[in-house]
Amino acid sequence: MSELVVKDNGLINASYSLGLAEQRLILLAIVEARRSGKGLAEGSLLTVHAKDYAKQYNTDIDTAYQVLKDGADALMTKLIKYKAKSPMTGRLIEFKEPWANKSAYEPDLGYVYIRFSDVVVPLITRLESQFTSYKIDNVSNLTSGYAIRLYETICSWREVGKTPKYNIDDIRGKLGVEPEQYNTMSNFKARVLRTAIKQVNKHTDLTVKYEQHKTANKITAISFSFKHKKAPEPIAKDNGFIKLSEPQIKLFSNKLAALSELGSNAPIGASTDEYAQVIANELRDTNQQQKYHKYLSKVGYQQKIK
Repeated sequence: MSELVVKDNGLINASYSLGLAEQRLILLAIVEARRSGKGLAEGSLLTVHAKDYAKQYNTDIDTAYQVLKDGADALMTKLIKYKAKSPMTGRLIEFKEPWANKSAYEPDLGYVYIRFSDVVVPLITRLESQFTSYKIDNVSNLTSGYAIRLYETICSWREVGKTPKYNIDDIRGKLGVEPEQYNTMSNFKARVLRTAIKQVNKHTDLTVKYEQHKTANKITAISFSFKHKKAPEPIAKDNGFIKLSEPQIKLFSNKLAALSELGSNAPIGASTDEYAQVIANELRDTNQQQKYHKYLSKVGYQQKIK
């Protein structure tokens, strides 16, 4: 799966505290709404399947369903905080609203249903204003909710290559740190900031550094600079056969089946899983494998053909 996740920068800049499960559920719901063509609309009930969570985040189906169920429950109670004009004075004031106002589970089928609150839907779908988009694969291996929030915040400045200075309270809010958590700067840097940066640098397409800014010898603000990692070199085009292990074949066949460039090659009426099995068989075939060489680097294979 390599579909784009699109969020309005107003949503990314809003202060909210979500765990890893809730953030992953939201990302999958956004992707599913776009992939299905149904889109997001106020009042629409979105469907996320446990098998999609398991495939995207590399976990077993039972764990995926339980995590989705817990995430949907949490979105019914956790609040998004955002600023909007007062209907009385016109001044900016802080409003609070739950992320979701409806959820349901269908254990026999492995489905979780979620309906976003009305204020969230326009922030996700308002693409005519500034927005941030990224491929969900870039955050699939992040296991910290702080890391996902940091990645999203930085992506909203990707054309610039650096962020503005964020005062400490502001960056804590953007990363979803609760007021009572990690109140000393040393704890915040060790448990949140450095952990998030380490994961972003290891698992995403960005390399990030942070800079501290002091006032009277006290750290009062933090800014980030970042670079895009160099894309993997394409695999050499020759007739060499790449010896892949069975786990590699399973991994890359699933990823290749999800590539839009190869979608037209799928057997008519075949599901993505069925198409992945066809590709897996051809990756084992010395005569068939070569046609996938130029796509393998796109799905993470980096070793050159010997």
